[in-house]
Amino acid sequence: MQKIDNAILIKSMDFAVRIVKLNKFLLQEKNETVLSKQLLRCGTSIGANIREAQNSITAAAFKSKMNIALNEAQECEYWLELLYKTEYLTSNQFESIYSECNEINRLLLAIVKALNK
Repeated sequence: MQKIDNAILIKSMDFAVRIVKLNKFLLQEKNETVLSKQLLRCGTSIGANIREAQNSITAAAFKSKMNIALNEAQECEYWLELLYKTEYLTSNQFESIYSECNEINRLLLAIVKALNK
């Protein structure tokens, strides 16, 4: 069974913490509930799926969970862009968290591509 690099585990947990804090901000400061809930769901799901993949019994289960994590990261980018374009996030807020999401997305894409070879 393939072992996951600790870097992606750490990055996905750190990102989930930022997403939870951003969700609190959006709820309390911007009174936004719908988009923030979508972002919270996918942003925290990335790391959960990576963690599940790490404990997969089969290679197919591992690959499936990593694909789900990649899809969640891509969805997260969408919600972040939408929050920015609808002025719920400032440019600085957006650029900071989006770059982190994009880095996770690139790492997961590399992992998934390697698994598909």
